[in-house]
Amino acid sequence: MTYLQESLLKITSKQRPPKVIVENTPAVQRDGSTKSIVLPDTRIRNIKDQLIKAKVYLGLGSIRANSQYLKDLRQRIREVQRFLVMHPRTLIYQRTYNIFIYLFSANEKVKALELLLIKGKQMQDDCSIVVKKLRAMLHSAEEQLNAHKKQTVFLTQLAAKTLPKGLHCLPLRLANEYYSLDPGRQQFPNQQKLVDPKLCHYALFSDNILATAVVVNSTVLNAKHPSDHVFHIVTDRLNYAPMRMWFLSNPPGKATIEVQNIEEFTWLNDSYSPVLKQIGSQSMIDYYFRTNHANSDSNLKYRNPKYLSILNHLRFYLPEIYPKLDKIVFLDDDIVVKKDLSGLWSIDMKGRVNGAVETCGESFHRFDRYLNFSNPLIANNFNPHACGWAFGMNVFDLAEWRRQNITQIYHHWQKLNEDRTLWKLGTLPPGLITFWNKTFPLSHSWHVLGLGYNPHVSSRDIERAAVIHYNGNMKPWLEIGLPKFRNHWSKYLDYDQPFLRECNINP
Repeated sequence: MTYLQESLLKITSKQRPPKVIVENTPAVQRDGSTKSIVLPDTRIRNIKDQLIKAKVYLGLGSIRANSQYLKDLRQRIREVQRFLVMHPRTLIYQRTYNIFIYLFSANEKVKALELLLIKGKQMQDDCSIVVKKLRAMLHSAEEQLNAHKKQTVFLTQLAAKTLPKGLHCLPLRLANEYYSLDPGRQQFPNQQKLVDPKLCHYALFSDNILATAVVVNSTVLNAKHPSDHVFHIVTDRLNYAPMRMWFLSNPPGKATIEVQNIEEFTWLNDSYSPVLKQIGSQSMIDYYFRTNHANSDSNLKYRNPKYLSILNHLRFYLPEIYPKLDKIVFLDDDIVVKKDLSGLWSIDMKGRVNGAVETCGESFHRFDRYLNFSNPLIANNFNPHACGWAFGMNVFDLAEWRRQNITQIYHHWQKLNEDRTLWKLGTLPPGLITFWNKTFPLSHSWHVLGLGYNPHVSSRDIERAAVIHYNGNMKPWLEIGLPKFRNHWSKYLDYDQPFLRECNINP
């Protein structure tokens, strides 16, 4: 309940707010040491109640008719407001006369305002007028709050999608270095391991070099047998050379690296992939980026280039990309690996295709959050209360995928959603549909989410997790990243690396 609402309740119920008394002198240690005194929230709130009441009086006709009273009231309001600005909730007192004088003066100013309000009540005893004024103030405050919320959403989205200068510099420097290499030095070692099904294979699709480096580094450094781990990285044309140069100059120990350009996948074209045809259409571009969407904060999340990138949808083509592999772990580029992941390959998924951590708690993150159950196609085929799961760290049984023809299921639903009536955006809704009744729930300790939007993620959960996920706008490589979680990510980068120093990329 806001201060305005509480004040309105007090006036309408004809209850006078409790009298405010501020401590005039704190106890002082004899040895001159400091002492911390915490003022109760109720005291500060009571003072703020008095200020609200005083501001209501300023707008009343009977009060404004008395110029001297009006002048005194404004003066008292300014004095008490100054006290609230200067006075933190917790004060650390020292043995100085200034503290005694300050607190005594503040106490007197609050008392003076209270006495002036008692006088004002005698001048204006019509509660209905006060109630109307409070309601007007409440309405105005709510409108300002909504405006600030919309502005916050817009600025957060803008910050999340703006490429920092350092991350723009890095691929340019790396590309220049890559093309200066002799062709023989542009190749990675151990390429025979890329098709060995006995090894631990990871798929990572990203255009973010720094984020990809952290995923690879954290996985390798926490692996019991790094030489058994193989990373299959796919990026776009612009980042292909820089991505290769990064891992050529920063090889991940004994692990094996492959970097591919998505444009080399000639089989992935409009005639084969419905989603590729859709994201290239003018109607889809207009839907995500036309100007009138900017006026609605609920649509701001749609205005993100990632939804028009095939890299974001490449996870649905894993069997085609890696035809000689039977199992692979998919990793998002905004995760950090904290423990050895080799145990994922020994999990019996009981014939299921996708191994993932479920994310629902009560009604949160269930199917009806992502899918349009007002559409009969959705309502007749899926359970609105079914538990959702997370992309970001997934085990895919590619042999079962091929046997159950999962890619065709994905294509079927993508074609039905050409007009975006089944779901709006992203890869999770079609993932929920495609792997319906084909997902094996992993232990929550494998994958902890929320570090990109939730500052209250438990430190205990983070400590126990094998993978932590910075899903949300507050990525650790951005200025808006949550500071308390940044070190989990930044410790897997060597900031003394020449390319990072040259681009002024710091922890």
